[in-house]
Amino acid sequence: MTMGTTEKTSPKPKSSFRTADGDIDFMSLRFYFIGFSTLLTVISAIALFYPGPKLGTDFVGGTEVELAFTKTVDSGTVRATVAAVGFHEPEVVEVSKSGLSTGTLKNRYIIRVKEVSTFAAEQQAQLERALCLEKDGEDTKLDATKCPENVRATEVSFSPGGEKVSIRYKQNICAPKSADAAPIKGHACEPRDEVAHQLDDARLASLGITISGVQLQTGRANPVVLNARDNKVEFYFKSKGDQIMDGLRSKLGADAVPAEALRIEWVGPKAGRQLRDAAITSVSLAMLFIMIYVAFRFDLRFAPGSVVSLIHDVFIALGAMIVARREVTLSTVAALLTVLGYSINDTVVVYDRIRENLGKHRNMSFPKLINRSITEMLGRTIKTSATTSIALVPFLFYGTGTIKDFAFAMLVGIAVGTYSSIYVAAPLTEYLDRRFFAKLGGNKATKKKRVVRRGDKPTSGPAREAGAPA
Repeated sequence: MTMGTTEKTSPKPKSSFRTADGDIDFMSLRFYFIGFSTLLTVISAIALFYPGPKLGTDFVGGTEVELAFTKTVDSGTVRATVAAVGFHEPEVVEVSKSGLSTGTLKNRYIIRVKEVSTFAAEQQAQLERALCLEKDGEDTKLDATKCPENVRATEVSFSPGGEKVSIRYKQNICAPKSADAAPIKGHACEPRDEVAHQLDDARLASLGITISGVQLQTGRANPVVLNARDNKVEFYFKSKGDQIMDGLRSKLGADAVPAEALRIEWVGPKAGRQLRDAAITSVSLAMLFIMIYVAFRFDLRFAPGSVVSLIHDVFIALGAMIVARREVTLSTVAALLTVLGYSINDTVVVYDRIRENLGKHRNMSFPKLINRSITEMLGRTIKTSATTSIALVPFLFYGTGTIKDFAFAMLVGIAVGTYSSIYVAAPLTEYLDRRFFAKLGGNKATKKKRVVRRGDKPTSGPAREAGAPA
């Protein structure tokens, strides 16, 4: 008689990176990656203080001029020329070296200086002195020889942008009209010579007044009478960008410097501080509302992991910008906010699959359930990150300065955001579940009631449950 034999099928050999169920064992490596994240965070914290972020004009204030020279000029010559015309520590960036070296980017430079076109308090005081401003109770202190009655001002106002000064004079400002003079519309007229030359270099020198960094505009009527009846006049001044262009043109020649700059921008120090504070506030509020959303969308145990991963992503992306000496501007802040949205989107996708598997696999431990969920979503995560990165890479190599910095921050943020969803948010959620929520669940175990039927004697042993066989 032949007896049948049954062969035992041996389980599949366990890979070093996979569990017996075939899932990638992410959680077994979590401590190594937590240490790696801690190292990156420490490096970013040190870089935040030394060498510190390279803040752009948006945050520190200053003037930025972008121009394309018509002849080949090296950056050292441009820097020395800008410094020679009176600007302190100019920064010159050659755009052609950071992108394509032909076409529209050839001989193209960005010049940044700390000076802005707004009038400083000292400059305002010197201009008021040159314009013979009569302040309340001080009209008798003005020298009648240097400040006669016909050039004394009763009101001087400075424009916020530093491009003009409005003056109201004490006496008539109009020059006598000749018989053949063309009529002038409105209340305007030609100013008297004493008024027209009140801010000329020769008169300022005679008064012993030196106003550094202030130049009158040329090539136009300056000053202009706005209202002859109110004796109101406006003087127009060159912006810092115009002064840079004129200085380059005088030193390097009109054949090398274009007639106009491609772009001139400036931000005052006060506005820069406000923009910096607004940027910090916007990033902080974004993380706060994301934490509230995750807490309501999933569970309280998921919210801390999402917030820590977001802080981790922004901090490391900013640290990478500092280490690479990339400029931190408003465009960079926009990139960091985009990274927040991208990172939380990837984290929510993983969390959603974890919550779905909680109902499917009730007997599975939480670390194994996280491995299963991440393994199922890994393909989607890689495809999304790769597609976005492919679109950003051309901007990193062929874009201009601001676009390159934006692309760099986005690429670092996408890489770190994808990594943090797996090895920051998920491990922290598992720790909170094991440390706090598992204990809360254990304390809710219901006690069995002891039931005694009528006529039965209580037993000394453990009581039988209701409905149990006698």
